[in-house]
Amino acid sequence: MTDAFLAGAGWSDATLTPLAGDASARRYSRVARAGGGAILMQDPDGDTALFARLARHLSGLGLSAPQILAEDHARGLLLIEDLGDGLFARLTAADPTQERQLYLAATDALLALHRHAPPALDVATPQRLAQMSDLGFDCYLVRATGSAAPQARDRCIAAFEEALATDAPDTDVMILRDFHAENLLWLPDRTGPARVGLLDFQDALQGHCAYDLASLLTDARRDVSPDTAAAAIHHYIRQRGLPDGPFRAALAVLGAQRNLRILGVFARLAGAGKPQYLTLMPRVWAHLQADLTHPALASVAAILNAVLPPPTPEILARLRASCPTQ
Repeated sequence: MTDAFLAGAGWSDATLTPLAGDASARRYSRVARAGGGAILMQDPDGDTALFARLARHLSGLGLSAPQILAEDHARGLLLIEDLGDGLFARLTAADPTQERQLYLAATDALLALHRHAPPALDVATPQRLAQMSDLGFDCYLVRATGSAAPQARDRCIAAFEEALATDAPDTDVMILRDFHAENLLWLPDRTGPARVGLLDFQDALQGHCAYDLASLLTDARRDVSPDTAAAAIHHYIRQRGLPDGPFRAALAVLGAQRNLRILGVFARLAGAGKPQYLTLMPRVWAHLQADLTHPALASVAAILNAVLPPPTPEILARLRASCPTQ
């Protein structure tokens, strides 16, 4: 199937090298031939037409999403531009002094994106985001303790919806949702916001402008220095001319929603044979606890603190034991 697709795109003489995947079922391969290269994306269960549409939208705004070179949506195949290997995560690990520059560039990319109306997308309403936090209970709590705590779950969803409706109600920009160091590439030969390559945006929604900044700065995979986080937040607020307090409240509420959901996602992935995500849980837990100290989340914190256990070594061992590969 892929051979025919590549041949039809004029890449029959190319060689394929598999690349590391992500938490989804998507698969990527680097496609190389004399005079150039590309990336083959295989996502038969996903929506490659949406990815292509959003890539073209982002490129049309002057941002660096991969160009679409060939597409077969019926088979879930895309041939896309190869933006290189300069992942933010890799560059900051090799040279931590680059972190501030890279994260301010990523913030500039968000600022550029948020100057434009979002394309047609599902809307991340307070009700929808609150409901999405259920994975923290249905997957993390249940697998960690064996208890579903349905009443606490329902009260937490209601409390989240109230907090989101109060402090993060706006849904006027495109949110990429997985905007973090493993999905951003440094492209120093380009200029302005285009220096930041965007890799993962097929789960995009129409939502609040603080969402992707929360994703960037409370990263499950790496610690962002407090100085860098403070600089990025200050830069975004100043450039947008936003009031400081309300924006920081939105950042905390959206961060807490996101991090509670990630705990559930990682527990679910462990049960699906991907235990490597369990090692990230303590960092996600720390992000969640920091978010919950904000006064805007007082009611959510009261519920979660009473029922949600931290990912101790014992709980991580229990979650690991549920993994079919162990």
